[in-house]
Amino acid sequence: MIEGARQSLRILVVDDHRAVAESIAMAIDLQPDMRCVGIAATIAETRAVFLTSHPDVLLTDVRLPDGDGVDASRSLLELDPDLRVVVLTAFTDVELVARVASIGGCGLLPKESSISSVLSALRKAGEGAMSVDGGVLSVLLEDARGARPAVSTPAVTLTERETEVLGCLSQGLDPQTIARRLGISVHTCRGHVKSILGKLEAHSQLEAVVKAMRWGLVPDPEAGR
Repeated sequence: MIEGARQSLRILVVDDHRAVAESIAMAIDLQPDMRCVGIAATIAETRAVFLTSHPDVLLTDVRLPDGDGVDASRSLLELDPDLRVVVLTAFTDVELVARVASIGGCGLLPKESSISSVLSALRKAGEGAMSVDGGVLSVLLEDARGARPAVSTPAVTLTERETEVLGCLSQGLDPQTIARRLGISVHTCRGHVKSILGKLEAHSQLEAVVKAMRWGLVPDPEAGR
């Protein structure tokens, strides 16, 4: 996140439904720790606003009139690797989750999410943390169950604590909550998360969770029931 949250988190909102974009922008501007630096309805507009506003977080729809929001986010990340991306979507499937993860996206939420959920996801993204709807995690888990027999697990060695932290991440928990649950400091928890990302060669917590589920590195919550 921008240092110590001493500045407002700058958000660029991209949605071709103007009323939706303006509602989210208004909610953002009512927050003391963030502000909307622009609204865009197309990929072309997004790039233009991005180049002049330099947002910290991009909140984008997937289906835009002139292309795909995830692909557009990838090109913006090439210009600014520190940009955080949160995706809103009306349709969630494993392929989309994998695509968002592969670009280093921080969040994936259904479009019917509450404003409070969206604001929470933006704050987490500003901190580099993952924010994924429970339904999205369920889609990932179902895919992992089907793919696990056919997928060979790379040689990844996690410590017992890293495995615990990874399991919590796969439940959609943020580092602060994980730290409380495991009785460790947030600093220590973030250190474990950093180590996990390095070992899994993941660019974001979401990508780490996708890989971990597909490789069977986290326990299936249904196992043993």
